[in-house]
Amino acid sequence: MAVVFDFDGLLMDTETTLVQSWQAEWRHHGLELDLEDDFWPGHGGETAEARYGRLAAVVPGFDRGISHARRTAYRDRLHETLGFRPGILGWLHEARESGLKVAIASSSARTWVLGHLERVDAVGLFDLVVTGDEVAGHKPDPAVYLLALSRLGLDGSVAVAVEDTAHGVKAAAAAGMGTIAIPNPYVRPETLTAADLVLGSADQMLLIEALSAVACVEDRL
Repeated sequence: MAVVFDFDGLLMDTETTLVQSWQAEWRHHGLELDLEDDFWPGHGGETAEARYGRLAAVVPGFDRGISHARRTAYRDRLHETLGFRPGILGWLHEARESGLKVAIASSSARTWVLGHLERVDAVGLFDLVVTGDEVAGHKPDPAVYLLALSRLGLDGSVAVAVEDTAHGVKAAAAAGMGTIAIPNPYVRPETLTAADLVLGSADQMLLIEALSAVACVEDRL
């Protein structure tokens, strides 16, 4: 059996650092970022260019290159001390000790995901890392999960995905997987009702307890 984790917002709270970096860039131009104004796209694809476009439309003489360098430098400073979300490291160690396959299926680029894992010396905790630059479609397209399952040599019926967003849950379910949702700070729990189990944090229960709580998973263990 395998446990397949999303990365951004789930393993590490890179969604908060994302928001903080854009808020800082908006403030640099004397503006206030409205997070309710279509900031979250509902998919796992890249949205930076659309956001720079919004700035360019209202900031005279806007320089995209300078803006990007300033914003990403700010976010890099935030990432210097960023670790796993509460309870996640315990789940990863528990999975390894239980003999489960452990993978990542992320819509982000491989350099991004591996860079963070290397920073906290955690690459070895995963049997497999599959990323968005290896597939044509981003979540809720199930392509990244299907590729992960193929490389693991497993059917979706013997794998559980851990996600933080509705589009991630939809992608995993479309790949035939059980789903556990742990929403990031910018996702309302009520949007994740399609998941088999919704938790506020990974430290609410042991991984094996969470897996057993997922419908039909108990028969797979």
